[in-house]
Amino acid sequence: MSRWAGLLSTCARVSLLLLLGSVLFSCSSLSDTVPEFALTKIEESDIKDDSGKEPVTEDDADPEDLEVFYPTDQWQTLRPGQAVAAGSHVRLNLQTGEREAKLPDRENGEGDMREDRRRKRLGKVDVDANSFTSEELKKALAKMKESEKAERKVDNAKDFLSMGGLRLVIEGLNSSEASLKEHAAFVLGAALSSNPKVQIEAIEGGALQKLLVILATEQPLAVRKKALFALSSMLRHFPYAQQQFLKLGGLQVLRSLFRQKGMEPLHVRVVTLLYDLLMEKMLLEDSQHGEQMEEKIQQYQQVRLLPAVVEQGWCALVPNLLAMPEHDTREKVLKLVGVLVAFCREHYRGDPTLGTTLSLLRSEYEELAAEEQREGDKDGYFRELLGSVNTIIQELR
Repeated sequence: MSRWAGLLSTCARVSLLLLLGSVLFSCSSLSDTVPEFALTKIEESDIKDDSGKEPVTEDDADPEDLEVFYPTDQWQTLRPGQAVAAGSHVRLNLQTGEREAKLPDRENGEGDMREDRRRKRLGKVDVDANSFTSEELKKALAKMKESEKAERKVDNAKDFLSMGGLRLVIEGLNSSEASLKEHAAFVLGAALSSNPKVQIEAIEGGALQKLLVILATEQPLAVRKKALFALSSMLRHFPYAQQQFLKLGGLQVLRSLFRQKGMEPLHVRVVTLLYDLLMEKMLLEDSQHGEQMEEKIQQYQQVRLLPAVVEQGWCALVPNLLAMPEHDTREKVLKLVGVLVAFCREHYRGDPTLGTTLSLLRSEYEELAAEEQREGDKDGYFRELLGSVNTIIQELR
């Protein structure tokens, strides 16, 4: 009998990966609120189906409309919308892909019952990345990407890690297929977002190095876009990962994106990431200090991000993006320039192009802000942009 004979069928293995995906996305309800410009936001376009509409799941049903499921001693298939009584055994049938439930088995102790329920729900299988073909991984990860709202009755990220799901996704980053890399990076980024335990597991599993390799090598824009999303999710509020990022030459990797054709859509994302990380540290240092906060500040003191940004030429690189026509892009660039101006002042003062650009922006936003005021909006968007421009000009005098 061949070594493949005892493995799960293709349908069963894909079902297992879909279960991992549902575990992953159920963690999103526990995540902290993402700051305004954080790259860790899951983009709207990434959670919609081909018709442009968000997938409808049973989580969208009105709780008052749920049909009650009456369990027996035998496994029964759960229909969409049915509410399961507390204490019932629930599992995912890997052969059919359907949820099933029954009354709890009271022959064993309470601890055994809980473990038995968990194992039945997970299908009593071990995850082995080597037992999945490339095509199966690609299809399963694509399904995960499409299903932000999913089954929330599994034990969240704890099972995702214990089942080997994170390792499986990290392995997907090594694939030779671009679409599989893209889906794996997206799923990884979603799992990492505001989830310290997954961040630790991911960096110990070599995810940081793999993401930097994707960004440093010739890859399609879509793949690099998702890799940058995952990288941002890993670095935010994780000083150890930020320190390793610098040691591995992460800033040089991001800077190389500015020298390659076709990577322009990533430029503002990189600027946003740098601004988020710099502000994250500054805000922490300015906050009220408790015992735990002091420990975190000590961790951030090991992260020499700002000196590295200045030393590696970002003072000259960032202001060039002010020539972009989009106001949203300019806003993000102005924020980063505003942070860097105290450390790049001499360079900025000697840059005639920057002086001209700032003067043109001030004239443009003075007109737009005046129009806002005439329309009754005294604290409008363009007034805020004008304030950012004026602050930078004032700093350079």
